Order: sequence, then structure tokens, then C-alpha cells
Amino acid sequence: MPLDTPVAARVAALNARYRHHGATAVLERALGDADLGRIALVSSFGAESVVLLHLISVMARDTPVLFIDTEMLFAETLAYQLELTERLRLGHVQVVRAGRAAVFERDNEGLLHLHDPDACCALRKTEPLQAALAGYDAWITGRKRYQGRRREGIEFFENEADLRIKVNPLTHWTTADLQDYMIENRLPRHPLVAKGYPSIGCAPCTTRVNDGEDPRAGRWRDLPKEECGIHFVDGKLVRNPGVAA
Repeated sequence: MPLDTPVAARVAALNARYRHHGATAVLERALGDADLGRIALVSSFGAESVVLLHLISVMARDTPVLFIDTEMLFAETLAYQLELTERLRLGHVQVVRAGRAAVFERDNEGLLHLHDPDACCALRKTEPLQAALAGYDAWITGRKRYQGRRREGIEFFENEADLRIKVNPLTHWTTADLQDYMIENRLPRHPLVAKGYPSIGCAPCTTRVNDGEDPRAGRWRDLPKEECGIHFVDGKLVRNPGVAA
């Protein structure tokens, strides 16, 4: 379908066509089909990010990779980003940050996360990413259904507010699938995983996870918050029609 076809129609057609395909076929479709237009991978360079980054490096190494540096990340994440970029020879990594003026005006002391974590995520992640995505028709994410209630119904292709298509190649993968892929391809792990961080965000809002806890239990612990907001539009989680909230 041409790019002037409504996003919802293209998403419905893509999901129908690829419903029974695997991650590799979906990713190849996203990277190689002109109907999807300009596309980028958004990566946190977190605990599981190396899988998609490796697939991209094999299929299309020059695919733009958008890395959001909130300037509150763990030092280990910043070092890991540099390591993977060099090791996988990623040719087009773009570091995305909030503007200096916006940070000065809204979080000059760097304490916004303590009293309004949603506003902090909006300032340092959501708004800079949306600005960076303005030049793209689609973006690739690493979201998977097993990651929690808000993600259990996601499809391979999503309609992001009729603006662009969101592609989730790994939606059906399990933790075991990810671990097997990393082992088989001898990929380096994020150094914090071995220290009890199976899901890694900003340093002030991420804690270790105890045995038996949900892998995302360390994100915004003890707060009624499950997502940073990059998958929300106008405060609402982007979902396909028919997926329960």
C-alpha cells in the first residue's frame, strides 16, 4: 500500500499478512518495504536491546538507531552503548537529548523525578523522541508481550495515533528466546544484568529486582507507574483496536 493510505489501513493489512510469521520476517518486511517509508530503530541499549541491534546489524547496518540519553542513565548503559555501536559496527546511531533550554526551565536542579516522574519522563524521553521521530514514517521497538499487563496484547504492527507505524518484531518472544539468541550469537550482556537489573532505565528510578519478582518490578518501584511514556500519545497508551486496556 502507498504511504498516502491511512496508517490504520496499512497496519491492519500488515498484521493480517504477517500474523503467523516470526520476528525475522517481520523485521525484514519493516526494513525492506518502501510502503513503510522512512524507518528507525529506537533502542535504550538496555538489558535485552542487543538482540534487535544485532539483527539490524546483520540485515541493514545503516538503519538509523535513536538512543535517548536522558542524562540520568547508569554509567554502565553509556559504556554499553559505545561498546555495542563499535562491536556491531552500527553506522547511524543518533543520540537524542532534551534541549538545554527546556531542561533549565523545567528541571534545573535535576530533581524533577523525585516529585513528578511522569513530567521528568516527558521532558527527558517522550518529547525529545517525538521530535526525533518527526522525520520518520515508522519506528521499531523491542517491546514484548511477556513484559507486563500493558503489553500483553501488542501486535507486530501498531498504529501510532495515525501518525506513523510502530513495529514490534519481538512481540512473541520469551525471555528464554532472548537468552538463547544472545548465547548462540555470543553477544555481550549489559553489565547490570548480572547485578540484578533485568530491566534498566534511568539510574534514580531503577532498582535491583529480587528473586521471584516481575522483571520490571525495579522500574519506578512503589509508584503507580509502569511506562516511561514513549508509547503513549496524549497520555494514552497506543493500542490496536480491540485490545483491552
